[in-house]
Order: sequence, then structure tokens, then C-alpha cells
Amino acid sequence: MTAQFVAKISGYCAEQNLCYLAVHCHGGTDKVCFSTDDIASHERGYPALLDITRGGPVGALVFAKNAVAGDIWTSSGRFQLHHMTIIGSHIRQLYPSPEAKVCATNPMYDRHARLFGDVGQEIFANLKVGIIGLGGGGSLINEWLSRLGVGHIVAIDFDRVDLTNLPRIVGATHRDAMTWLIKQSIPWLQKLGKQLATHKVHVARRVAKQANPSICYDAVVGNIVDEAIARLLVDADFLFLAADSMQSRLVFNALVHQYLIPGVQIGAKVSVNKQTKQISDIFTTTRPVLPYANGGCLHCHELIPAGRLQQEALSEKEQRTQRYVEDEDIAQPSVITLNVKSAEQAVNDFMMMFTGLYPAEFQLCHQFRFARERSIINVEPRANNDCLDCSNISRSRRARGDRSRLPCRMSSLARLIPVRASFFQ
Repeated sequence: MTAQFVAKISGYCAEQNLCYLAVHCHGGTDKVCFSTDDIASHERGYPALLDITRGGPVGALVFAKNAVAGDIWTSSGRFQLHHMTIIGSHIRQLYPSPEAKVCATNPMYDRHARLFGDVGQEIFANLKVGIIGLGGGGSLINEWLSRLGVGHIVAIDFDRVDLTNLPRIVGATHRDAMTWLIKQSIPWLQKLGKQLATHKVHVARRVAKQANPSICYDAVVGNIVDEAIARLLVDADFLFLAADSMQSRLVFNALVHQYLIPGVQIGAKVSVNKQTKQISDIFTTTRPVLPYANGGCLHCHELIPAGRLQQEALSEKEQRTQRYVEDEDIAQPSVITLNVKSAEQAVNDFMMMFTGLYPAEFQLCHQFRFARERSIINVEPRANNDCLDCSNISRSRRARGDRSRLPCRMSSLARLIPVRASFFQ
């Protein structure tokens, strides 16, 4: 490549807030590395490209059939690529050379290994998974991931256990809900009980540790719409959204596409006829969202309506419970069995994607399950060419990483919480 060409492209990357990567192939199958000439050219040119692109990253990738190596330069240092993840219904990881042989699986996971092998169990042990919302659906996902052997979970929720959500939260007790204080007739004792009730994420951590004592667990009391909280997930390998506010959907969808993190959104709904006050539909949804066109983008499927976002933004009090009934005059039902129907498909999708049980060409559609009819409907994928999340237009956030802002509200914590890069080791 001529110096003129490199200058032109790197200048374009600076203008468009993109990263510059030079890519070529060396042939071969399972192992690859840069030549001496490659490294010398990087050392001559990349310091200048860092200046042009205002700190990069800039760098190079070299491929073989089943391997990739990378030399990445940033304003904070030079890094060798540890691995590359290929996102799809079959999630693969490529390394510069074959990884060390996997040790025999813990006997506790023997039945797992009979399905997806010791390698599959090792994959789970090395994953970092985010769960947004630890209510009915999120608490189920939390326990199942822990029992699958996932190595690191980041759980985010601002809410506490109370009498209205106690039946839906896996592992929650009356002590967590401070029932004996809440039932008192004295108002200040009731208020004290609500203040002393256990946060949902702390119940989830207790459940996870019981299932897998060696798990690394981050129980985050906070809201995903705060930038400092959302940035705790930028190096996650997979995201589960089990909260149903439009703001949480907005941030989740942005994380998926901006940082190329596969994810899934779950929910349950009871529709009510406003005239008769009779239940008309009972259904659950499982919506895989992958970071490319026709991958399930929530914006393209019109699942983040601007009107609902505006309504939530006007309220100072954050939504404390997930609403399953559309009519405000009808009490919210306890529906952990509905949560199971949406959550189990989401966790099975996660398991199949990372262990190769889904073929690469398999289409992961959004899915509706109607409980009373016992029927399932798959939704055809949609993609808008001008989508600001999943398209390739210049204004899209897709694959921008840290070079673009998440659609969050700023917080004073933003400067206090460090963020780990997932791209490098």
C-alpha cells in the first residue's frame, strides 16, 4: 500500500471516528504470525497513524484459515491480539495458534460435557455474561447460567425484594423482603422495612454462589441507563435483558451493536380488553439480538417507540416493577411460570451458540409463545438501511466501541469506575 493511500484512509477514519486496521493473509490453517517485514513496517508507520487518528486504535491483522494474529497500537500502548470472536448463531473464537489442551471437566459437570464436551464447558468457564434486571426472568437466567458453569456474571438492578415480587424471584425469602416489618401497622416501621429489604442483585449473588462457589460475581446496585453502569458491560461476551423499560432496551440495543456483543431480550405480557376487563392474550417473547443487519435489532423491529422513551424520561421516579398487564387498574399478576417460558429459550440459545450446537447459517428469529393456545410464532427479521444502531451508514453506532457515546445519562461515577478492554490481553 502506498503512503498516499494509507494517509487517505487513516484520515477518513479520523473524520468518521473509525479505527484503522490493515488486514492480509499468510495462508496456512491453524497457526499464523506476522513476518519480520510486517513488524518493521508497523513500527515505521503506526506511530504517525496514531497522531492522524487522534490516538487510534490502529493496527494490523493477519489470517490463516482457522487462526488470526493482531498487532494493535493505542495511545496507551501496543498490544498483541489475544483472540477474535466471530459473532453469529455459531459463535467462534480464533487465536494466533491452538490453545493449550483443555483439562478434564470437573465431575460436577459430567452430564454437561456429554452434550458439548470438555471444550464447551471450558468455554462457559471463560465467559463474562451481563444480566440486566434480576426480577422474575432475570433471577431464573441467573441461576441457570451459574449452574451451567459460566465463570463471570455481572448482574445489574436497582430494585429490592418486596412482597409483590417475592413469589417471582428465585432464592428470595421473607427475610429478604422484611415481611415482619412491612406488615406492621406503624408507617415508619413499614418504611424501615422497605429500606432494609435485600437488593435483588444480592439475592442473585447468593443463589449463584450456592450453585457455583468459584464464580466471579459482580452484584451491581444501579440502573443501566447510567453511563458508568452501562460501561461495566462493554467487555461482556453476552447480554441478557430481563428489564422491560424502553430506556433499558435503548441502552441494551446500543451495547449490542456498538461493542458487537450478542444478546437476547425476554419478556412476558398479559393483554386486557379495556372494555370487558377480560384477559385477551397471555404470551411471552424471546428476542435474540445480534450485531448486524437482520440480526434482531430492537429499533428495526419498532420495539423502542420514541413516545414511550419520552414518557419514561419525564418521570423522576424510575420504574420499580415490570408491568405485565396493560391496564393500570388491574393488579400485576405473579407470573414466574411465564418467565420460565421466555427465559429457558434465551438460555438455550446462549448455550447452543457458544458450543456450536446451532449451525452457522441458522436464523435466530424473535419468538412469541402464546400460553393458552400453546402455540409459537417466529417473527421474520427486519432491517432498516438507515438504522442508527445496526446499519453501516456513517452515522450508525455499529462497531464504534469507545469512539462513540452510549445513549445514557451522565453520572458523576463515570470518572470513578475503570473499564477493562475486552479486545486485548
